[in-house]
Amino acid sequence: MKRRTFISLVGGAAAAWPLAARAQDISKPARLGYIWIGPKDSEHSTRDGFRQGMRDLGYMEGSDYVLEERYADSQPERLPGIIAELLQLKVALFLSPGVQVTKALMAATSTVPIIATTPDLLASGFVTSLARPGGNVTGMSLTAGPTLSEKWLEILKETFPSVTAVAMLTASGAIYHDRIRAAAEMLGLNVRYFPAQDPQEIDRALADIAAMAPDGLIVESDANLVSNRAKILDFVARHRLPTVYGNLDYIPDGGVMAYFTSIFETWRRLATYVDRVLKGAKPGDLPVEQAVKFELVINLKAAKTIGLPISESMLLRADRVIE
Repeated sequence: MKRRTFISLVGGAAAAWPLAARAQDISKPARLGYIWIGPKDSEHSTRDGFRQGMRDLGYMEGSDYVLEERYADSQPERLPGIIAELLQLKVALFLSPGVQVTKALMAATSTVPIIATTPDLLASGFVTSLARPGGNVTGMSLTAGPTLSEKWLEILKETFPSVTAVAMLTASGAIYHDRIRAAAEMLGLNVRYFPAQDPQEIDRALADIAAMAPDGLIVESDANLVSNRAKILDFVARHRLPTVYGNLDYIPDGGVMAYFTSIFETWRRLATYVDRVLKGAKPGDLPVEQAVKFELVINLKAAKTIGLPISESMLLRADRVIE
């Protein structure tokens, strides 16, 4: 087996272990804490991508590392207990997909490394800068700034020119209000935000959206929304609502159109951060990367099923079309 450098966290309380207290320990695999806000079966791209990335780097699961997976079942109040359990296991680092998990981890520890993916690590206040994040958090920003939200609006308007009133289902509260407002005005759109961070809030938001009766819908990229995508997809199909999804995982389950980066490839890349931290690097010294490659994917079969026409020009623009 290839020799690895692992982290040995020593000291007092788990949440207070200093980052400097690292020593080589090749006698056992590193424990990596992974927390998903939803149920276990609601997502697989992060774990699959990460495992592939670790294999690419020569790590073997079981002998070189153990992935301690935990799931909050869309109940954010469970996060503190889950994190405490993993800290007791003395995990070498945390893998954090999404805003809610990252917030909870930062509240629980300022020392154990957190490798995170969120829409925008800087705008959310998780890091102090992209080049030198500081603290114990680093990782990848998925939206690369406010332009992605503007792009969702542009795609929606171009695909469905008659759309004027748009609902945005958001978990973050729409960080980029000003930029979205400016883009909406330029496109002749009126945008209303519907925040939701758990299944009950999603149900209420969808009911409010139905009462609004918009011409179109944007579903923001968010781990909790993805975890509850079945009810969102059902709502869209019942209302035959033109929708752009901010995550590609909606497409195989019946979503018509999505524009986002590949979560699988993002987490494959995230393995390089884990590799460097396990070898002694401090997360605060590892620059945050921003997603640069995005895909427009159209599920033409789903569009026909719910009766949404997609123009030939948009099909030609798409990076992938499912027929």
